[in-house]
Amino acid sequence: MNKKQLIQLGVPEDCIPQAISCVQAAAKAEKSKRIKPKKLIPMLIAAPDVYASDEFFSPLAIAISQYQLEAETDVSPCGYKTWGDDIDAGSFQQIENACQLPVSVAAALMPDAHLGYGLPIGGVLATENAVIPYGVGVDIACRMKLTVTDLPVEKLHANDPAECKSLDSALKKGTCFGTGGKWRVPHNHDVLDEDWTITAVTRENKDRAWRQLGTSGSGNHFVEWGVLTLPQNELGMEPGRYVALLSHSGSRGSGAAVCKRYTDIARRNVPAKIRNDKHLRHLSWLHMDTEEGQSYWAAMNLMGRYASANHHVIHKNVVNLSGGQAIATVENHHNFAWKETHDGKEVYVHRKGATPAGTGELGVIPGNMADSAFVVRGKGNSESLNSASHGAGRRMSRTAAKKEFGWKQWREHLDDRNVRLLAGGIDEVPGAYKNIHEVMAAQSDLVEVVGEFFPRIVMMCGDGSRAED
Repeated sequence: MNKKQLIQLGVPEDCIPQAISCVQAAAKAEKSKRIKPKKLIPMLIAAPDVYASDEFFSPLAIAISQYQLEAETDVSPCGYKTWGDDIDAGSFQQIENACQLPVSVAAALMPDAHLGYGLPIGGVLATENAVIPYGVGVDIACRMKLTVTDLPVEKLHANDPAECKSLDSALKKGTCFGTGGKWRVPHNHDVLDEDWTITAVTRENKDRAWRQLGTSGSGNHFVEWGVLTLPQNELGMEPGRYVALLSHSGSRGSGAAVCKRYTDIARRNVPAKIRNDKHLRHLSWLHMDTEEGQSYWAAMNLMGRYASANHHVIHKNVVNLSGGQAIATVENHHNFAWKETHDGKEVYVHRKGATPAGTGELGVIPGNMADSAFVVRGKGNSESLNSASHGAGRRMSRTAAKKEFGWKQWREHLDDRNVRLLAGGIDEVPGAYKNIHEVMAAQSDLVEVVGEFFPRIVMMCGDGSRAED
């Protein structure tokens, strides 16, 4: 049977792939000779639950049931609240698109919000019984990690390069950068002893994950030394100034592969109006009571543990090479979905470039290569779904930044801030970002600042622009 014939029988266009597959499977079976699809399919459409366990047609019955349920669902857009006023129109449109999904129940827009894919960066979305792979993002569980060390602050005097040569070397040797960055001699971590066969895509990417363990990506990923100022007792330490290491990276190529695989699966199963809309297709979801939804959830959580292990290896390498020792750490992640309860309902909260900020929860919100990062404690604001920004947020695209900026003015700016940039791209200069102090002021009801980190030696993925300028 072809598509036209199936539609004439009443099969919704969204369920045509399942219908064709079921008819073909039945046709191949010897005992299917007594099955007459032209008679059976209309009965299945009328009562799909009756056929939910059918040997040949159960996938179509499930697809029809889901289609009918979604068609009957009230799709009135859920509401959202915005923090900050320096947000582009595209980000508002993206969060409003997300609020129209039949699975969406609540949303929020953080002050660092800017245009992304599907959800804006800085977008928070709660869904019922569903997870959106692109709502989590490509770099699954991208995170911040801060390690406070016992090194003397004097080693970070930027006007005395000889004094901090060992810190430069520790950054250069302790990690490597780039989209395909990997170690010639891979590192090890307990996360590699976990079961990576839980899904096909994690099994296929375990070797790549091993080679990339302890590496950093491109773009806004960084590893940097700086001075952490604690005005009061925090992190189990006395008030004062400390040398600290701060990093931003995620699950590397393995996380990207998981996102792509399950986004492709999600698109095949959402209504055609979602799949065929260029603005909505990145918001395709997986229902959590399906095998595909549970498989993605397992893979996403493994990528979360892997991303944490990635930072663990980076910090262990760099701190050991510096000759110091760790005395405290703070770690948090974004680009993830959490199962939480809000307004008495169990939901899946997607924080695409947003920091968890539950009551008392510690995290780090960075600025840019020259401006402060902040150690924060969440206030548990329910209107933001217990979330805050994950950084300053871009105020222009990378392409625009490359056209507008050159290194001369930014070398002077970095020198004025006592910052040494060992490597980095022109699209990552401070002018490409919003003002972190304004962003923090806009979310004072979401987080409390408990410490401030001042960058001093910064390592990112170079793009050759510094040498060419």
